[in-house]
Amino acid sequence: MEPSRIAVAGASGLIGSALVRSLTADGHEVVRLVRRAPRDGSEVRWDPERQQVDAAGLVGCDVVVNLAGAGIGDRRWTPEYKRLVRDSRVLGTAALAEAVASLDTPPRVFVNGSAIGFYGDTGDRAVDEDAPPGDGFLPSLCVEWEEAAAPVQEAGVRTVFVRTGLVVARGGGAWGRLFPLFKAGLGGRMGDGRQYWSYIALHDEVAAIRYLIDQDTLSGPFNLTAPQPLTNREITEAMGRVLHRPTLFAVPAPVLRTALGEMAGEVLGSLRVVPKRLLESGFTFAFPGIDDAIRAA
Repeated sequence: MEPSRIAVAGASGLIGSALVRSLTADGHEVVRLVRRAPRDGSEVRWDPERQQVDAAGLVGCDVVVNLAGAGIGDRRWTPEYKRLVRDSRVLGTAALAEAVASLDTPPRVFVNGSAIGFYGDTGDRAVDEDAPPGDGFLPSLCVEWEEAAAPVQEAGVRTVFVRTGLVVARGGGAWGRLFPLFKAGLGGRMGDGRQYWSYIALHDEVAAIRYLIDQDTLSGPFNLTAPQPLTNREITEAMGRVLHRPTLFAVPAPVLRTALGEMAGEVLGSLRVVPKRLLESGFTFAFPGIDDAIRAA
């Protein structure tokens, strides 16, 4: 891909910051969407919840990537925080999509964040992009999140939805919390450990997003997960194996429900999601196995 002007919303997050580093290293001009007064031409002001975007700052962008949203696991799921999680994604996506659609020369591709939470609890059943949404807060959120990008699609812009799994990374997300516990020898399975976790190495997450940007024929939803989801028990064993630490401290399901409230359902739920469309398109994972993904982090 020739050096391009690429706008990124959510550039300070775990995935966004890694994507910006990768793009900048390859000579692309990255424009960050920020919620404060821009410091220079590399920043564009926006307010997701108020649905305000300085569309003029997006002029000349060949690509727009939207990864913005309040952290799903950052706080207990009170009604107020669930509203914040929803509004930061749905309203932000709608505002950005409308701003992009209003441009005289829109970008050639719009990449919008989503999550494997779209599918809900799948139990032992493996699902791909053809599966319908599940039931509950996260599936309904993901449906609204993706539907909010309609203005871009209606404007004829190629639109990609990246349904991301659990990102194996040291600096944030679920694994950012797991690493310190396991390194201290306090890690262990959650609940009975039989629930599936669909993970992806941060390196592969960024590589997949860049691949989807470059492939002009690809659009619609793509699961960004490693090819073989594993159970929580298997991942626990891998963490102990790679970090050379015992994994004796299982957390019973009732304790998780007491500590996490409604969000415990996502920790104990099973999401066996496979990246069918990504693999069929020819994408190659650098760290498909859990041991390598943990070492890479």
